[in-house]
Amino acid sequence: MTLEQLANQLQRADDWTDVAVEWGVRLGAALLALYIGIQVAKWLARAVSRALTRAHVEPTAQQFLSRVTYVLILMVFVLAILQICLKVSPASLFAVLGAAGLAIGLAMKDSLSNVASGVMLVTLKPFRVGDIVDIGGKSGKVESVSIFQTKLRGADNQTIVLPNSLITTAPIINLTPDTARRIELIVGIGYNDSIEAARAAVLAIMHADKRIHAEPAPDVVVYELADSAVKLGIRCHVSNADHFSTKCDLNERIKAAFDRDGISIPYPQRDVRMYHHVAQDQGVKVVVTPTPAKPE
Repeated sequence: MTLEQLANQLQRADDWTDVAVEWGVRLGAALLALYIGIQVAKWLARAVSRALTRAHVEPTAQQFLSRVTYVLILMVFVLAILQICLKVSPASLFAVLGAAGLAIGLAMKDSLSNVASGVMLVTLKPFRVGDIVDIGGKSGKVESVSIFQTKLRGADNQTIVLPNSLITTAPIINLTPDTARRIELIVGIGYNDSIEAARAAVLAIMHADKRIHAEPAPDVVVYELADSAVKLGIRCHVSNADHFSTKCDLNERIKAAFDRDGISIPYPQRDVRMYHHVAQDQGVKVVVTPTPAKPE
């Protein structure tokens, strides 16, 4: 039944009951078909996921393709319901979809960009589900990659949701491929302190920690002769899971060892010298001349 025929029927009062019954049946059939379509889409999405698992496809691609399958099947059911149950003509349907597609495309250009970026992430595979990544300053474990966004689980158990378009334009640091990660600390000691004594104390701490790898060997080097301190670079390698805890423990143990051995950790300082100049006809003029910072 076309819209014109429906309008003609509504003009006759005695046909109201028949029209209501007819359209009630159609709407009921449409809702039933929509429910069936949702269940079929879910079943097919799970079937695709299982097939990809048997084919040893990585979890990132499995999640993405299963979601795409669900959306496409659901769209097919919606179009079929409009044509079969609600008797919408294909020509009218395609005209409406074309206009709606243009309007939606202009209004959702950022969302469409996220979809394209999601396809790129699945294709190029800069990371996978379960990897530890740093994306645009946000760090966490990848939980899922969907059509529009990617979810990370942060170190404090917070959920970080990043639009896919942001990920493809931001620097991506994947910390998972390598089993070891380097710890680098910069600690300053006084110019009057012994570099060898500080190096020996720090190396003893690192060699005693079983979390620190023997290869590459930990080392302590002089990074810089700074204004107020000799800056030592302390470097070692640990497993990814031990990186944060080992770094915190090293900071605490190095401070305790330096205090025990009398090695100072200086803070920036500046010496100020004051000169008094007495003029003949004028009062006392005080000139303050700062001098460059010198070591402690």
